[in-house]
Amino acid sequence: MAWDFWFLEYNIYMRIWDIEPSRLCRNHLLGEHRELHAIWSILTKNKKGYSHHPETLRWKGKLKALYLRHSLLVKELEKRAYRHKSDLAKCFALGKARQSQFVNSYKEQLSILRRKKCGCKIKR
Repeated sequence: MAWDFWFLEYNIYMRIWDIEPSRLCRNHLLGEHRELHAIWSILTKNKKGYSHHPETLRWKGKLKALYLRHSLLVKELEKRAYRHKSDLAKCFALGKARQSQFVNSYKEQLSILRRKKCGCKIKR
């Protein structure tokens, strides 16, 4: 799909990692939390912006899984002494509880983070 190519080619994409939140550096943890809220809003409020984005599409019908990912992020945020005040409405947490569709495989995601040399706990 040309849309996928455009986003991947120019590194213009939203990112919900499939990596344990404890392994993410500060920037990636906070960035994912922000992106997750954007995707949640698009899917639960039928917003148009980024509704056809590959990262958004992979969560369609899997809001329960997205809700659970948010819970993991919140635990890690609180562990790092961040004050979390942006809960998700649990009533929308429907669909599959597990994400099995990926924009990039787990292995590719590790490689992407390795190349960023950011501070994520990814072995070199």
